[in-house]
Amino acid sequence: MRLAELSERSGVSTATIKYYLREGLLAPGQRVSATTAEYDEGHLRRLRLVRALIQVGGIPVAKAREVLAHVDDESLGRTMRIGAALWALPQVPEPDEEDAAVTAARREVDRLLETLGWSTARKVGALSPVHRSLVTAVATLIRLGYPWDAPLMAPYAELMHQAAVRDLDFMETYPSEEEKVETAVAAVVLVQPVLKALHRLAQEEESARRYGLE
Repeated sequence: MRLAELSERSGVSTATIKYYLREGLLAPGQRVSATTAEYDEGHLRRLRLVRALIQVGGIPVAKAREVLAHVDDESLGRTMRIGAALWALPQVPEPDEEDAAVTAARREVDRLLETLGWSTARKVGALSPVHRSLVTAVATLIRLGYPWDAPLMAPYAELMHQAAVRDLDFMETYPSEEEKVETAVAAVVLVQPVLKALHRLAQEEESARRYGLE
């Protein structure tokens, strides 16, 4: 397809596509003349991921380029490829290790991972920005007087594991390795707002069932 068709099918303006091409977020098309290039379904799929990262995830272009570089890194196995891309997403700052709430939160997070048997998460531990995000969030709850400990978090973690299983089951329906990794990364960015909204709706529904609508 030519640029105009790519724009029409993706819903992205030609000017924006050209910008993504200049910034290295989208691979060049196949040149058919000095001024014309052909694009394929891979370009269309990549455009959807770029839009998810930038428009939905609010990720800066430079950071999106870093994420996509890991998505495209064929030297890595699937787990490392997905993990590297997800780690490249914007993360929270390093927590203050001298903060008593951070110490307590790290202890509870480690206890949670041990209880769940999440050996990979335990092994990676503090190296993971995702682990750091969880410690930071739990520390904030502790400071505010909500002592979220491992037993309290465990049922939530098990629900999230079920969500992760569904994410990867869906990912595996795609044929190519590149599509699988793209889908896994897109799911993190696109599905999180859905899960957040569903959580709120579920609270509303359960509250109405327990306490009525008055």
